[in-house]
Amino acid sequence: MSIILASQNEHKVKEIQEYLGRIISLKKAPEALEVIEDGQSFQENALKKAQAYYDKFQTPTLSDDSGLILEAFPEILGIHSARFAPEFPEYSDKCQRVLDIYQEKKESYRQAYFICVLCYYLSPQEIYFFEGKSKGVIAEKLRGEGGFGYDPIFLPDAHPQSKSFAEDPEWKDSHSHRAKALESFREFLKTRS
Repeated sequence: MSIILASQNEHKVKEIQEYLGRIISLKKAPEALEVIEDGQSFQENALKKAQAYYDKFQTPTLSDDSGLILEAFPEILGIHSARFAPEFPEYSDKCQRVLDIYQEKKESYRQAYFICVLCYYLSPQEIYFFEGKSKGVIAEKLRGEGGFGYDPIFLPDAHPQSKSFAEDPEWKDSHSHRAKALESFREFLKTRS
């Protein structure tokens, strides 16, 4: 079975295809679509993307919406994670801005979690959602060169050496919020094949 990913992000296509293996063939969408992500939840935004790409290309589509939730400041990132601090085009600067906010507010409660919601849009009558979470804390400083996005400031609770996602991207690939959502998706595909 072949499906498209509602993204032009090569890294994301590669990561997801590696995780799903031979169960399906995942391809990058033929072109990028401008989808206004104005939903009130990760699920709504994932659905908006999947539906837009399905409508345009008339083929089963997988989309995802993910973000970082700061428990002390839930309004800052969340569904707006990708659009946070638009004055900083680089994620290293966005990460530093998050750390600065903790410093400015003298906030010591650093619990956080990443969430990923996948939307599998087979047809307007068949739409499925899969969710994964990674709990952890926000680091005191940027750590590591790997990964992407907010990986350098996130220390997952489950990591045996308390490394950030950016310090151990290989571990992240099999233990992250996206990996957990993909595991549910993979099990779903197995039951249907």
